[in-house]
Amino acid sequence: MSLILVIGGTGGFGARLCRRLAVARHGLLVAGRNGDRAAAFAATLPDARALAMDRGGDVAALLAAHRPDLVIDAAGPFQASSYAVPQACIAAGIPYLDLADARDFVSGIVSLDEAARQAGVAIVAGASSVSALSGAVVRKLAERLDRVETVDMALSAASRRSGGESIVRAALSYVGRPVLLWRAGRWSHGHGWQEMVRASFLFRDGSGLRGRLAAIADVPDLDLLPAMLPGRPSVTFRGGTESGLQMGALWLASWPVRCGWLKSLAGAAPLLVRLYRLTAGFGGARSAMKIVLRGRAGALMVERSWTVVAEKGEGLEIPTLGAALLAEDALAGRLAPGARSAASLLTLDRFEPAFAALALRHEIDERELPPPLYARILGSAFDALPPAVRGLHDLCGDAGAAGEGTVMRGRGPLARLVATLMRFPPAGTWPLRLAFTDRNGVEAWTRDFGGHAFSSALCAARDGLIVERFGSLRFAFALPAGPEGLEMRLRRWSVFRLPLPRFLAPRISAREWQDDQGRFRFDVAVALPLIGDVIGYWGWLELAEKRGNPVVIASGAKQSSAERMAPQDWIAASRRSSQ
Repeated sequence: MSLILVIGGTGGFGARLCRRLAVARHGLLVAGRNGDRAAAFAATLPDARALAMDRGGDVAALLAAHRPDLVIDAAGPFQASSYAVPQACIAAGIPYLDLADARDFVSGIVSLDEAARQAGVAIVAGASSVSALSGAVVRKLAERLDRVETVDMALSAASRRSGGESIVRAALSYVGRPVLLWRAGRWSHGHGWQEMVRASFLFRDGSGLRGRLAAIADVPDLDLLPAMLPGRPSVTFRGGTESGLQMGALWLASWPVRCGWLKSLAGAAPLLVRLYRLTAGFGGARSAMKIVLRGRAGALMVERSWTVVAEKGEGLEIPTLGAALLAEDALAGRLAPGARSAASLLTLDRFEPAFAALALRHEIDERELPPPLYARILGSAFDALPPAVRGLHDLCGDAGAAGEGTVMRGRGPLARLVATLMRFPPAGTWPLRLAFTDRNGVEAWTRDFGGHAFSSALCAARDGLIVERFGSLRFAFALPAGPEGLEMRLRRWSVFRLPLPRFLAPRISAREWQDDQGRFRFDVAVALPLIGDVIGYWGWLELAEKRGNPVVIASGAKQSSAERMAPQDWIAASRRSSQ
């Protein structure tokens, strides 16, 4: 019989994991800071002994004294934790797993890779919902896609059933603080517990959970997934609870940190943990997770999603499933020596037996996405555009481009006032970055001239025009297009959707083409009646993927068109596997 040391074995997730391992007939060393509590819990399990242990203590001496076959660390939070435990395991020649969801901890575990290889032991971080399960789901959804453009993940926990104080403290460590996100082909910053949205976790029949608040969370997948998937996709992870009161309170609390008035909320953790416990009883016991992936299979753009909804508080079992599976692999010698995250170690089908034993439902779905905005408007003329122009507008999810832009501003006081109100950049030549996102047929464009950014949103009008919106102002353009490029010709404008007279309309000249170096070129000029020139900007751009961003294909070589499974066949097979 194997012997497994579970650090934090009396905690919310640690206790659940111990019960799961005991059912699998493993001997257990249940370790916790409170020896009496550990002893009381160990007495409820077969072949279990208690051990008073602090992760910050002399781990090496305990390993030498008890010689477990495997160490699993379930004692969160892992934010700001050292690698003392996995290093002690390497020195003792004992394989190691953990349930860490701390981004730096899981992403940085590879720093132990050489030492683990030399010692001949497997060291695995993130054997939990993230990154073991999320990695398995994303790799399943990415099968037979040539490119993955975006990955959006949301997790909503039940309020009544909590994973414990460590989960709250982990979230507080990044509330309001900068969170590094790979978006639009480059690294940018969001902020913890902001960019809040209402997420729905619905199945094909319309059942599930609807309208739960979720906000930016700092998890290892934000580092791991862009490099794992073909196309280096943008990745966003949002988390939350079902309680709108809790979510709103954390969102409000995030602003003093973001504004620099507080360094973090860590000092307020005792108070906030008490408030969390007071409000937790008002919620239910249903939790959910949804992962949505957008990408391309040949010329086809698809969206694939995986949804799980857990009933009766059993969502708290899900973080233990990956650790239980990897424990069996480690004990059987199926994990190669070295240090790595769990993101690429399991497949989704291996979770199925455990899912079937829980009160939960999960489902994979796929839908074909419509063509990009400019392609829908231009029709066959889109294919005639120069490659650089067509490529920039061939948008599926998020994309980015970079280059150089020159700005000229009008000289009159009214022209300067209008340019300032519209947040146009100052005059000069600037490094230029363009980020665009496509959500539900609306493209959001953000143009960043050397740190001076302004944005607009574009959508299709019913009469075949394209509408660009700057705040309350809307401009509808025709798009004459051909092999030489395209132009934008103003046809009407409005404010708050109220039509305005054409004779007061700005004079807008805008064209796009491909230069002799194969780069996308643009030239835009805006003038107003009686005021004159307001702004002009021109320059060049290249898509981020053409500027050297690495693309790593995680599972095997890229397949030819003949080898690809048709999308309808893929989803049928996936549905069969989830039944």
